[in-house]
Amino acid sequence: MEGNLRWIALTAVAPVAWGANYYVTREFLPAGQPLWGAALRALPAGCLLLAIARERPRGAWWGRSAVLGLLNTSAFFVLVYVASQTLPTSTASMVMALSPLVLMLGAWALLAERPRGAQLVAAVVGLGGVALMLGGPGAEVRPVGVLASVAALLVSAAGFLLSKRWDPGPSVLSVTAWQLTFGGLLLVAFAAATEGAPPSTGPAALAAYAYTSVIATALAFVAWFTGLRRLPAATVGLVGLLNPVTGVLLGVTMAGDALTAPQATGMALVLAAVLGGRTTGRDVRRAAGSSDAPPVDGAVPGDRSPQSTATGTPTPTPTATGPAAATGPTGGGR
Repeated sequence: MEGNLRWIALTAVAPVAWGANYYVTREFLPAGQPLWGAALRALPAGCLLLAIARERPRGAWWGRSAVLGLLNTSAFFVLVYVASQTLPTSTASMVMALSPLVLMLGAWALLAERPRGAQLVAAVVGLGGVALMLGGPGAEVRPVGVLASVAALLVSAAGFLLSKRWDPGPSVLSVTAWQLTFGGLLLVAFAAATEGAPPSTGPAALAAYAYTSVIATALAFVAWFTGLRRLPAATVGLVGLLNPVTGVLLGVTMAGDALTAPQATGMALVLAAVLGGRTTGRDVRRAAGSSDAPPVDGAVPGDRSPQSTATGTPTPTPTATGPAAATGPTGGGR
């Protein structure tokens, strides 16, 4: 269980960073150029991770990286930018809190990861908490912002489930780096064509872009995709509920939003849902691709080296030289 909590804690870095990103984007970044805002978030993060990973996609992963870049980066970042600029911090992050249910149902349908009863109960409790937080007085609901948030939720869920279905593949660092780079380059092209020159920035905006790119993108996405490889999608989705909690707390402490008793109760329910939906050791082994033995200590996330169940020692894997060596198993293998 200690190992499970370690992966959950690592995954939690992402929703906390994303929850804070709503506030940073709304308060410090220009509202009129969402494409440039998304491009300046994605491309520097992708280049930073490329410099660290130093690994190129091979075979089918060139196309897969482009698809994931379109979903998880290009479309998602623009939609989140629009939502952040048109909704209060708490409301924008609350809509995205529906992701646990979406990921559970999607993983059940596409990955054969059937959620446990405790996880379904936790999702319902979490949704109840979200409803309480959203229903507080003074919450501004603008249709454009809500539609952008819902669309961001759907495209990101599709991208997350595809990245898990297509696993195993390159390292988490490499996959994250290339999808951010592909998505960032696409955003730069569209931004230049439709929005003209990049926005002028002062010290505060530069610091905000640095946060959105390095912390809320490079670091957060590596943590999130590592969690998707090591944990069931249902567990990762429940950890994502920390996103709205972060958004509400920042809205109260930094933006002066009022915190009502129903919102406080909702936050308590969300935290209970995250704790109540914790995964079991068996769930972690299934998510990591091995129902017979736990992952090898120190293994890189996504490593699927066969392991002897009798001795616990790695079983030698024949070295392939053809296309299969470049692409790995297709179709997700689940």
